[in-house]
Amino acid sequence: MTYDDDLAYRIRGLLAEECGVDERSMFGGLAFLINGNMAVAASGQGGLMVRIPPEETESLLEFDHTAPMVMSGREARGWLRVSDDGIRTERQLQRWVTIGAAYARKLPPK
Repeated sequence: MTYDDDLAYRIRGLLAEECGVDERSMFGGLAFLINGNMAVAASGQGGLMVRIPPEETESLLEFDHTAPMVMSGREARGWLRVSDDGIRTERQLQRWVTIGAAYARKLPPK
C-alpha cells in the first residue's frame, strides 16, 4: 500500500506557513520534517503517523482512532498512529499536525 496523496496534500496545506519544512519518503509513506525532525507522515499503511511528547503518549491514546506506533514488534513511545477515521475532517487533522509540528519544533535541528 502507498500513502494517500490526498492526505499528503492536506498536510502540506496545514504546514504551508511553517518554516523549515521538508518532505521525505520514509517508512513507505511521506514524512514531513521540521528542521530535520519528523513531525507527521502520511503512512504507507494508511492514516497518519504523529510524533508526540513521549510523556503524553497515554493521554493522547485516549482519543478515538489512535493506536500506539509499533515498529519491529515494539511500541515506540513518542509516536502514534491515527486511522483514517480520526483525520477525516480538517479540524481532526489540524489537531494532530499541530501536535506533531509543535514537538518537532522543540527538538534540536538536524
